[in-house]
Amino acid sequence: MKKIVIFGGGSGLSQLLKGLKLFPIDITAVVSVSDNGGSTLKLRKDFNIPAVGDISKVMLSMSNMDEDIVNLMNYRFKQSKSLGNHSIKNLLLTALLEQKGNFASAIPVLAKLLDIKGKILPITEDNAELIGITEDNKKIFGETSITKTNKKIKKIEYDKKVEANPEVIEEIKNADLIIFSSGSLLTSIIPNIIIKSIVKALKDSKAPKLYICNLVTQPGETDGYTVSDHIKILEQYIGKGTINLVLANNKPIPIELVKKYATEEQKDPVELDEDKLKLMNIRVIKDKIYTVEDGFLRHDTLKTAYLVFSILMEKE
Repeated sequence: MKKIVIFGGGSGLSQLLKGLKLFPIDITAVVSVSDNGGSTLKLRKDFNIPAVGDISKVMLSMSNMDEDIVNLMNYRFKQSKSLGNHSIKNLLLTALLEQKGNFASAIPVLAKLLDIKGKILPITEDNAELIGITEDNKKIFGETSITKTNKKIKKIEYDKKVEANPEVIEEIKNADLIIFSSGSLLTSIIPNIIIKSIVKALKDSKAPKLYICNLVTQPGETDGYTVSDHIKILEQYIGKGTINLVLANNKPIPIELVKKYATEEQKDPVELDEDKLKLMNIRVIKDKIYTVEDGFLRHDTLKTAYLVFSILMEKE
């Protein structure tokens, strides 16, 4: 069975994994643990642990349990001040961290409970905070603040020295395909590739590197960015020429949806600039890879997963 390692965090990675888990692929999802919003922030402060929110979200997307169990895991005690609006899945993972002492021992227990095939690994066991360095050299502390700032971020780093999860290094060595998922470029993808040992492992790996491009830009992060611009930012951290393939949308998004996103969220469709990608020696896999769910744009989980699987099968 072919092995993929996919880097990401939050909703972007979760959406892709819902489709990928349906194919005969050995999946290792590597998740950033620097989220500091809402429930996750409270748990980080109370228990001095890395962020659990993105990992629990990704675990649920890879679960093979029925809808009632998934709904239970997502349930939040909104009326209770003492339970702090925490979801069941976040509380369970926090309890396991308290019991087991680290993600390496805690995640397999919850994975067994959720009937997960494949691996989910945190990029690090360290409880670190993200820092965004602006173009005028100001420091913005915390993922939430970086996302909300209206200043251009030129660099992302951690607030202290961070050790990579050694399991991630091993998985990179054995991968047939390495994927950088869609999602927030600065706060979901890049936190995985600012650790030196991870960058070295990626450079040493002979596996093709694929970027699954976002459908729309992110305000304050990627305003006006084309597909090639997204890749250039990634390659600032992992080295020029590291990414070989990109999967991008090439079909127009309905105009009413484009207007809605522009007006309400200040987001625009990401332009596919094939000429520049050719000059960068990046192979383009293009298709209609979006769907509309409850009025929101999402990656089409099945179509995207099928295209990824097709890339893997090319070498057969």
